[in-house]
Amino acid sequence: MDGARILVVGQGGREHAIVRALHDSPVHPHLYVAPGSAGMEDLAERVPLAVSDAAGIAAWSRRNSIDLVVIGPEAPLQLGLADLLRASGIATVGPGASGARLETSKRYAKELLARLGLPTARFRVTESPEAAEAALSEFGLPVVIKADGLAAGKGVAIAATREAALETIDAWMRRRTLGDSGATLILEECLVGEEASLLALTDGERWVLFPPARDHKRVGDGDVGPNTGGMGTFAPALAPSRDEAIAIARRIIDPVLASERAAGTPYRGVLFLGLMLTAAGPSVLEFNARFGDPETQVVLPLLDEDLLPLFRAAAAGSLPPERHGTFVQHHGAAVCVVLAARGYPERPETGASIEGLDTAWPHGIRVFHSGVERHGTRWVSSGGRVLGVTARAETLSLARAAAYAAVARIRFDGMHYRRDIAQPPIPIGSEPK
Repeated sequence: MDGARILVVGQGGREHAIVRALHDSPVHPHLYVAPGSAGMEDLAERVPLAVSDAAGIAAWSRRNSIDLVVIGPEAPLQLGLADLLRASGIATVGPGASGARLETSKRYAKELLARLGLPTARFRVTESPEAAEAALSEFGLPVVIKADGLAAGKGVAIAATREAALETIDAWMRRRTLGDSGATLILEECLVGEEASLLALTDGERWVLFPPARDHKRVGDGDVGPNTGGMGTFAPALAPSRDEAIAIARRIIDPVLASERAAGTPYRGVLFLGLMLTAAGPSVLEFNARFGDPETQVVLPLLDEDLLPLFRAAAAGSLPPERHGTFVQHHGAAVCVVLAARGYPERPETGASIEGLDTAWPHGIRVFHSGVERHGTRWVSSGGRVLGVTARAETLSLARAAAYAAVARIRFDGMHYRRDIAQPPIPIGSEPK
């Protein structure tokens, strides 16, 4: 044990997966999580601070001699938590507020991509409902409509008809159902292809890649229904290949990081590329300025090397030169199935008693808590996405079978989940291993 004192900020399934990975480090650091959840109490000491309390988290970290902070969600990044921590001399995994604009403003991200000449869908920025409605004629159907600001995974609509597009514009810009996040809208052409999530850990100049993941966003089997924050994932994705992923990162991540350095705000943390792999080549759908959720719940369980030294090096701006442009060591495949509450994503119901969480899970199964509280001896749902059930195995088909076998042992009223996670058409011999 080297005595490291590490704080993870957040409380959902992503943070549960990060805490689990750090807990498994051979150096056995002392872990704290703010605010965390009951499901993390056997791994880390909980700190009763909200993720929105950036000043409070920074002050607590100073008082408690924290060596490293890992910021999970996007909201504290937008609030400048990483800036406050670095100003206090605390190593931090997560960009400052300037770098976080890659996620917190879709307008900023799209305009940066255009300025750097990087591949992304044709788009138009609109600042009034009338301008948005007029811009519809510039795009075919379906058309993608994005809210500029953060919207908890609900700020993207794919409108198949003009009527659906007009309703989305009316809801977001006139009725303000997304608050200020929908005050500016971005209209985009709808790209066709295979989606992929590519996550890089960077020190501001050098980067290492995690295995690509595939997220299933729509609520229903066969990719139907509204978009959600993610109903399940698998990794490695069938595409891009390792060589293709590195080529994509060199094409996109290098100039983005160079732009951040030129602005005097080196980006240190995780940079997430949401990609569409089209017939014309890969195109950037979006950036996230942190680990994705639920992608983290399949990517981290695959790792075969200690995550802590990589986090420390990224936070210090000192990833080893020989690691630049390489993958974090990993093997096998992982599948995560999200168990959601009745009414998710529109109006999720909470308070349902959950059965099966105290099961002794077989090797390779991890159940991450996304929206769960403990009332005495009872586990109770507290969010729209309740649990992420992850299985790691040697092949994708074995991981998928194990994940769904574990899902069958959990029950709560109104529980629903997709039954086709990791079940795209897979050519014989092409399974990731």
